[in-house]
Amino acid sequence: MVYTEVPGARVPIRMWADPATVEGGALQQLQNVATLPWIKGLAVMPDVHYGKGATVGSVIAMHGAVCPAAVGVDIGCGMSAVKTSLTANDLPGDLSRLRSKIEQAIPVGRGMHDTPVDPGRLHGFPTAGWDDFWGRFDGIADAVKFRQERATKQMGTLGSGNHFVEFCLDETGSVWLMLHSGSRNIGKELAEHHIGLARTLPHNQGLVDRDLAVFVADTPQMAAYRSDLFWAQEYAKRNRAIMMGLFQDVVRKEFKKAKVSFDPVISALQEDADGRTTTVDYRPGVISCHHNYVSEERYDGMDLLVTRKGAISARGGEWGIIPGSMGTGSYIVRGLGNAESFNSASHGAGRTMSRNAAKRRFSTRDLEEQTRGVECRKDAGVVDEIPGAYKPIEQVIDQQRDLVQVVAKLKQVICVKG
Repeated sequence: MVYTEVPGARVPIRMWADPATVEGGALQQLQNVATLPWIKGLAVMPDVHYGKGATVGSVIAMHGAVCPAAVGVDIGCGMSAVKTSLTANDLPGDLSRLRSKIEQAIPVGRGMHDTPVDPGRLHGFPTAGWDDFWGRFDGIADAVKFRQERATKQMGTLGSGNHFVEFCLDETGSVWLMLHSGSRNIGKELAEHHIGLARTLPHNQGLVDRDLAVFVADTPQMAAYRSDLFWAQEYAKRNRAIMMGLFQDVVRKEFKKAKVSFDPVISALQEDADGRTTTVDYRPGVISCHHNYVSEERYDGMDLLVTRKGAISARGGEWGIIPGSMGTGSYIVRGLGNAESFNSASHGAGRTMSRNAAKRRFSTRDLEEQTRGVECRKDAGVVDEIPGAYKPIEQVIDQQRDLVQVVAKLKQVICVKG
C-alpha cells in the first residue's frame, strides 16, 4: 500500500491506513501531534487506534524534544520469538499440561517471582551486564526508587492485558516460541512520573492537548527522562530475555527426547540489484523488538528523536514480529527500510474497540468460539482480548507490503494470558 498523505498543521500526516476507517478521536490526536512546534514528521501505521495523548500505531519524529505520552506507559513493551527444531508431530494431543508448566515458570498478571531470577541458572543464558544494569537503578527518579525490590522480582514476568506467551506453528509445521511484554510496573510508574512532570513545564502550557507535553533538549528534565527512559527500555528487553530463557527451559524439560535446538535455519526471499529473487538461509536466534520506545535516528541530515508507540523499527533486513490477537495468526517479518515511514512498521493488529466495549459486546461463549483449537483461558477475565476486538491481522499486513517482507506466518496452539 502506498501511504495516504493527510494535511497537518506543521507536517503532512503519512498514513498506511485508510483515513476513512480511522476513528475520529484518533484522527484528532494525529492532527494535534502535527501542531507541535518540534515536529519533523509523522507516520501512521495500519493498526492505528486511539490512545492517551498520542495514538497507538504512530511514529513521531521530533527535533530537540520528546513526548513521554507518545511512548506510552509501558516503556519498552515489545516482542520476542524464536524458531525451534520441534515440529507439530512432536506435540502431545493434550496441550493443557504444557500450558500449565509455562504458567508455573512465568508469573502472570500482577504476579512476581518469590526471589529474583538468577540469569546464571538459565541454560546457556548470557549473564554479562546484569550487575551494571541493576547498579544504574540508583540513578532513576527518586519517586520510584522504593520499588526496587518489586522490580527485581518482576523481572521475568508477563503482566496482563494484551501480554502473552505462545506456542505457535508456522506453515511448515515448525514450532515457534513467542512472547509479548514490557517494563512491568517499574516502567509504568516511571512513565506516569515523567508525564505528570512534563505537564507542569511552562513551554507546555499552550499546547492543544496537555497530554502531548514534551521535554526539550539541554534541560535537566530532558536529561533525567532520557536516563530513566533508556533504563526502562533495557529493563523491558531483559524482562523478555529472562522469560524466553524460562520458556526454553520448560520446553527442554518437556521434550527431553527431542533434544530441542533454538537456532534452526529460517529461509527468506531476497531480491538482488537486478531484480532476481533467491532464497537465503538465516540463523537469527531469538528475535526481539520494542514497539513502545524512543530511538535516536538521523534523517535528511538532521538528528531526530523518533518515538514509536505501537510500531516497530523496520530498517532494511531488520527482523521484526507483528502479532495478531489470541486466536489469529502472527507474522515474522524483515524490514524493507522505507524512509517515508521512518523505517517503521506496525506492532500488531490494533484494536477496533475499547476493552469495556469488548466486554459489553462479547461473551465467554464468543471467546470459546473465536479461540477454538487454542489451549488458553476462555473465561470472563480475558473477554476484552477476544479476537473480535482487533482488526484482521491479514489486512494490517497487506497495508504495509512496502514496509516489511513476510518471512513466516504463525498460528498459536497455546496462549498464556495474565
